[in-house]
Amino acid sequence: MTKDLFDKYIWLVDTIHRAGRITLREINEKWAMSPLYDGADIPRRTFNNWKEAIQQAFDINIECRRVGGYHYYIENPEDLENSTTRSWLLNTFTVKNIISESKGIRDRILLENVPSGQKHLTPIIDAMQANKWLEIVHGSYWYDRPDTYTIQPWCLKLFNQRWYVCGYCRERDAMRTFALDRIIGLTAMNETFEYPADFDPQGYFADFCGISTDSNIPMTTILIRAYGLQVRYLRSLPLHHSQKEVATDPDEECAVFEYRLRPTWDFYSTILSRMDQIEVISPASLREEIRSTVQRIASRYQESPGR
Repeated sequence: MTKDLFDKYIWLVDTIHRAGRITLREINEKWAMSPLYDGADIPRRTFNNWKEAIQQAFDINIECRRVGGYHYYIENPEDLENSTTRSWLLNTFTVKNIISESKGIRDRILLENVPSGQKHLTPIIDAMQANKWLEIVHGSYWYDRPDTYTIQPWCLKLFNQRWYVCGYCRERDAMRTFALDRIIGLTAMNETFEYPADFDPQGYFADFCGISTDSNIPMTTILIRAYGLQVRYLRSLPLHHSQKEVATDPDEECAVFEYRLRPTWDFYSTILSRMDQIEVISPASLREEIRSTVQRIASRYQESPGR
């Protein structure tokens, strides 16, 4: 699947989903206004080919109601909301589609760039569909020289504006996660692999906040106290799916939240980025680690910047 076809498939799903029910003639009217428009209508044969490809690639069924003039619709549209992947694809393309149609105010809509998704996302998805090994040249922040790895791409994850590919790495003989924006070169190999039936991507990351994983870190119950507006922020966008609000003090304008996870650096950095409005209560070891980090940060500001 090329990036061009990928975009067309998502455009078609988004267009039908937004319309509810729509004819092929109405689809072509919207197609003529799309930034993907190539100067020609979508023939019925092409439309049927796209329908079949969408079903195979995304497990999204486009059905037709013949009574009253062949109206197309998404079967079980609620499934789109329950799948994080399909929901993300639709939400992303819906925004892109609406902006493209809103030419007069395009410069007034500001988006965040996700550079890693432009070059490597499509070939990795192709390799995942075909269960093909990938050879990647990856540059790490820890080392001066890039290294070459052969991996089985098991899943993709988006975190903090960066895409990551996760899977079995032959050189490390273990699961590894690679940031796409640090991939210098990527080649799909002819060698295929069998995707493990017992691997659950959602479950693999479930015990962690972010992209870092380390099963040697024990599951920990963490209590934090949030102050002021941070209480509302956490209620609307939890740090982790295990988040529970266990105590509230309206007089102090604060609340206590509980988490059950394996704390990695991603969790620490999230807490530190909000340290003016978040306090770790327990466990004592995590509270001490955060306190020591805050002290090191404070000490830097006690010194002259020109030192």
